[in-house]
Amino acid sequence: MITAAYPHIEAAADGAAMIAGTKTKVLEVVLDRLAHHWDADEIQRQHPYLSLAQIYAALAYYHDHQEEIDHEIEKRLEHVERIAASQPPSVVRAKARRTST
Repeated sequence: MITAAYPHIEAAADGAAMIAGTKTKVLEVVLDRLAHHWDADEIQRQHPYLSLAQIYAALAYYHDHQEEIDHEIEKRLEHVERIAASQPPSVVRAKARRTST
């Protein structure tokens, strides 16, 4: 069986896929693509320290490991939702609702 090599991708100590030579996780590039619908050129404009080769490698890695990365994204979203649910109601939001009605 042939396994793909990702010359611009390396594993961090915690196992997260990272763009080699940076502190940027593949997940961050993927979220830029999914959340903002940015193409590789726009991702590079937003992260000028990344080369197009690094960005395309991150996106290729995502497509080869989509289920695993999508699962990680879902876990992170659930974590954020749990934190938000545990917080007291926002005073600012309550005030804004009162003034908008």
